[in-house]
Amino acid sequence: MAKTAAAATKSSKTGSSSGKSTKAKADRPNAFANYQAATKWLAEHADLERVRASRVDPGVFTLDRMTALMKHLGNPEQDLRAIHVAGTNGKGSTVAMLSSCLQACGYTVGAYTSPHLVDLRERIQVNDQLISHQSMTAALSEVAGAVEKLPKKLGPPTYFEILTAAGFLYLVEQAVDVALIEVGMGGRLDSTNVITPEVSVITGLSLDHTQYLGHTLPEIAREKAGIFKPGVPAITFEQEPGIVDVLRECAETIGATLEVVGKDIDFSYRFESSPQLGPHTRVGLSTPRVSYEHVPVPLPGEHQAFNCGLVLAVLDKLAGMGFDLPESKVTSGLETTRVPGRMELVWKDPRILLDGAHNPAAISGLIRSIGAHIPYDSLVMIFGCAADKDVDEMLRRVALGADKVIFTRAKGNPRASDPAELARRFSEESSKMAQVAASLDDALSIAGRAAGRDDLICITGSFYLVGEAKKALISRAEKMGVSLLSS
Repeated sequence: MAKTAAAATKSSKTGSSSGKSTKAKADRPNAFANYQAATKWLAEHADLERVRASRVDPGVFTLDRMTALMKHLGNPEQDLRAIHVAGTNGKGSTVAMLSSCLQACGYTVGAYTSPHLVDLRERIQVNDQLISHQSMTAALSEVAGAVEKLPKKLGPPTYFEILTAAGFLYLVEQAVDVALIEVGMGGRLDSTNVITPEVSVITGLSLDHTQYLGHTLPEIAREKAGIFKPGVPAITFEQEPGIVDVLRECAETIGATLEVVGKDIDFSYRFESSPQLGPHTRVGLSTPRVSYEHVPVPLPGEHQAFNCGLVLAVLDKLAGMGFDLPESKVTSGLETTRVPGRMELVWKDPRILLDGAHNPAAISGLIRSIGAHIPYDSLVMIFGCAADKDVDEMLRRVALGADKVIFTRAKGNPRASDPAELARRFSEESSKMAQVAASLDDALSIAGRAAGRDDLICITGSFYLVGEAKKALISRAEKMGVSLLSS
């Protein structure tokens, strides 16, 4: 395709950064002989995703260490044209839709997301292709060399900081046109917040990670708004009372312009069913530059309509910066969007659905989506969640949708709630049938015996539980010589 002004600018920027990366690659310390050695070193660093909040020193949350690490690496993040995406729910779906649309328009798209389901390399991708084992080893080797130069007073970097640095290195090396960077947690002090993006995006906010981010929605909104940068446009959609007010205040204070889809940007959506697409949602969005009408949302669930609106609004901002984004190609790109671990139907008999809903709002969205898109007689839910979540509220939402619940826990996750304790607390909320399984394998066996032909098994509550389930089902499929439905 012909280069746009944006692409030409990117080529100029990455021309110098690619040269720097090539030199850096030649000078890299041969820290790791192979991928296994590199990931073993990575695993020796504190993984805050798997540590109970009560055991985390609040002092670990600082950008000073990440800023120093980036400096020792030559500040690769400054060579990325990025979209920064923060929020409680919907970040992964928003990134996936943006990636599909931009690729359909001919751009090379990098993505840095978290957590992963099956393979660590899922976190760093270019045009939906996972970073290779060799490239991950090389990037971690370079980061390891920079880590040795960090002042001792800053303390050792975390697992997430190291991966973020490796991701930035690789995306610059690949000279991506756009890098989609998903915030890990919060925003203000998140490791990804060393970038200055083209657009800042806030997806749906709800109460989650309250031990770190605050116990009210306005407090959480303030932390998420920490990604706003002077002069960088910011976009969100209409949310709970108080959230947008805080976001606007933060934007004004920092010198960013915040636009709200559905208020500042004309947006509409409707649910319908057709022979071609079945039950689905369509959206419309218009600005002085574009007019999208009746665009099918590629992902199930009413909440995805708002994420899709965000995506179209972000693309409109990029079009204003010189990106060539024809509406026809954008809508074609949307159609190809797939998000592993979100409403992912993976098994036929019995039907098994995976969804990483990990907080009350996500559980509610999941149950509504199942009701709107998947016919079933009985819903058997395999559920496990982290102990530091709003467990009681999650269980209340589960009780509203599931007909039977099997409580279990993800293997090797210290944050996981005890299944027996979950069952006890569930029994205080509901008289529905519940059982306890010591492992996911046991839970799958129980669910398989309980589910009839027209029933649905849903595994949810934690990305780690969903990831373990997907690994187990992939292994089962390989032994049977078949593929997962979503493959």
